[in-house]
Amino acid sequence: MNTDIRNIAVIAHVDHGKTTLVDALLKQTHVFRDNQKEMAQTQIMDSNELERERGITILAKNCSIRYKNTKINIIDTPGHADFSGEVERTLGMADGALLIVDAADGPMPQTRFVLKKALDLGLKIIVVINKIDKKLARPEVTLNKVESLFLELASHQAQLDFAVLYAIGRRGVVFEALPENPESDGSIIPLLEAILSSVPAPKYNAGSFKISISSLDYDSHLGRIAIGKIYSGSAKKGMKVILTDEPTRIRTIEKITIFEGLKRVETEDASVGEIVAFSGINDIKIGSTVSDPVDPSPLPQVVISEPTLHIEVGANTSPFSGREGTFTTSRQIEERLVKELESNLSLRVEKIGNGKLTVAGRGELHLSILLETLRREGYELEVSKPEVILRETEGVVTEPIEEVSVIVPGEFIGIITEEFGKRLAKLIKMEPINDAATEFIYHAPTRVLIGLRSFLLTQTKGTIVYNSVIVGSEKIGKTLPKMRKGALIASQSGVALSYGLENAQGRGITFIDPGTKVYEGMIVGINAKDEDMAVNVCKGKKLTNMRSKSSDGVIQLTPATTLSLEQSLDFLEKDELLEITPKFLRLRKKHLTELERRRVSRKPNDQFLSA
Repeated sequence: MNTDIRNIAVIAHVDHGKTTLVDALLKQTHVFRDNQKEMAQTQIMDSNELERERGITILAKNCSIRYKNTKINIIDTPGHADFSGEVERTLGMADGALLIVDAADGPMPQTRFVLKKALDLGLKIIVVINKIDKKLARPEVTLNKVESLFLELASHQAQLDFAVLYAIGRRGVVFEALPENPESDGSIIPLLEAILSSVPAPKYNAGSFKISISSLDYDSHLGRIAIGKIYSGSAKKGMKVILTDEPTRIRTIEKITIFEGLKRVETEDASVGEIVAFSGINDIKIGSTVSDPVDPSPLPQVVISEPTLHIEVGANTSPFSGREGTFTTSRQIEERLVKELESNLSLRVEKIGNGKLTVAGRGELHLSILLETLRREGYELEVSKPEVILRETEGVVTEPIEEVSVIVPGEFIGIITEEFGKRLAKLIKMEPINDAATEFIYHAPTRVLIGLRSFLLTQTKGTIVYNSVIVGSEKIGKTLPKMRKGALIASQSGVALSYGLENAQGRGITFIDPGTKVYEGMIVGINAKDEDMAVNVCKGKKLTNMRSKSSDGVIQLTPATTLSLEQSLDFLEKDELLEITPKFLRLRKKHLTELERRRVSRKPNDQFLSA
């Protein structure tokens, strides 16, 4: 047994300061020299480009630090519910967990989710009340709420005994007791001491070598690299092993590395409790058990939560297809998505014919991050409106239900109650947090919440704090009416002109600027009315030989509304598609010509107007 090792996961709700606290641990334990660039960086563990742009952790990562001759392996996990698969597959490598909670926000829906997973695995918890220097911080109230959460989720008495620390992550200071002055000097040492005293050393399991694979990496020279915590025995370079689901085929561990700081250092062997990365088995998968051939019994599989939303994905079929991407065929898209399944455990991919695939994920953010990743890799594709996955249980069709937590300034309370009321959401709790903000907790089906977060962020000028987590399923409820206004659809192909856009802006809000290339059937804006409307944005002003008044030549356009990929997905209706290329996002109708749209419409006279 490795008594000089501690394996600890860092879990928290999104934006509660988890990654910032890990930065402090890395810097203050001298993982880097004083002159290294990392000493001036933030989000050191968030190396992914999308993680840095969005300020969230998407992929779980490993690193290690050393304190008092003890090696502390750190597993940094995502904080957003859409990436819960990353949390579920990596928590099994830990023996303890740091639960980071914002002193102002308190426990949020994802806090409940990650804490329940950690307690189910028997991890020893250290609670860190972070951001105690915030203007609206309520550390005592937050601690009371955390204690109530433990009382609700704990399965035995010992789990109610947890250490509590107070921190200001951005300054890298931790306190054993709540300081009278948050600006007091301090360091990360109290947290390190708590880890050594509270988190147990890895459990010793007698027997031959066994390891369950929790994560995968790839190296151009070594091939696929498997990562996991050794369950029993020890791993040696060159040793013969098997995959328990294929016990007759002998494999060889070619190279073993362990985590030192942010790097992997090669070693000849590693014993029980150590987190290792090894190469030599190129067809290995997450969840596989690697074992000594003398004992082919597998370790328990990690149970991953099922996806809740799905979209239809296919090759781009617009008139502009093939112009902007490197990978444009359905075969290339399918191969890339199948490869994604190896590491993205919450994802499901299914062929449905005609070169199209159904891609299912944990939520809007999960799917939009995947699509943005493909886009940046040079893929060109089209996707349909996200739809909720319905399940049938004993003849009853059920749908996922989410608990939504909304914190909003008092001036926007009316917007919250109106929008959730429209969606027939059930109010669970309404509680003032302080003089300035109120917290609402609602239960509502996932299908009625699609697009709500983006809408509320706009309506509340970005001041809302919106979070949700799946809490169960219920019998499918009422169908809601269409929540969005009609679309402004380009009636001609060509280049958008100011004159044509001015005409379109008289009818609604436009999404494009003058000079943008458009095609017939492309959505160029949103109508002020409920109906879709065809508009000619390529129309120019007729010229004559007569001199016009100076005012006739001045066209003042409202700046175009630019939608992100996530907002574009939220915008879609069932008869629309999102065209995604490395350069542009374009909304379009499935049927591009007005004649085609009239043919599939039951009420041809009501669906379209001309302008």
